[in-house]
Amino acid sequence: MISDHAPAAGARWTARRVARFKLLLFVLCLFPVFRWFFLAGGPEGLGANPPEFLIRSTGIWAMVLLWLTLCVTPLRRLLGQPALVGLRRMLGLFSFFYTALHVLGWAYWERGWSLAEMWADIIQRTFVWVGVLATIPMALLALTSTQGWMRRLGRHWQRLHACIYAIAVLSVWHFWLVRSGKVDYREPVVYAVILAVILLVRFLSGRAKG
Repeated sequence: MISDHAPAAGARWTARRVARFKLLLFVLCLFPVFRWFFLAGGPEGLGANPPEFLIRSTGIWAMVLLWLTLCVTPLRRLLGQPALVGLRRMLGLFSFFYTALHVLGWAYWERGWSLAEMWADIIQRTFVWVGVLATIPMALLALTSTQGWMRRLGRHWQRLHACIYAIAVLSVWHFWLVRSGKVDYREPVVYAVILAVILLVRFLSGRAKG
């Protein structure tokens, strides 16, 4: 009897711990926003070109949180703690939040809210339309991340949310193209390698589970 109830008790205990950790995670996910305000109030501000700094920073943090979202499933499998899945939605939504700030920063500071200029930018610059290709499905994933949409879509929900892999690859490609005019490619290479490791661990943990 003890062995039968121990896992359930352990699962409930872990769920409570995860629920408490969510508040801390929420604050940690807002760290970039706090950092921007802190830097803006400092002697050097946000550097020589604040709009460029913010557009770049929001893009980087969107990728970081997307990578963390991808880490939840293998971590849950490796630790045998299904309650950790409760963190995935928050991380994914924060990734979309910074993606939205990234897009809004480009639309406002670089294109002045001009739809004509935005459209021209999408057509003429490869890294922009690659970014658009990553952003549109990401918006769909954010919109359908609720329990209600899970019920409505049924088995199609998993198929739709498998788009996260394509979004991750497109994000790295977008970053690589943004840096194509620079000599130093180390940063996008680092993010590409990290993504490759995460996807490999996800694949191996999935095989081990099967």
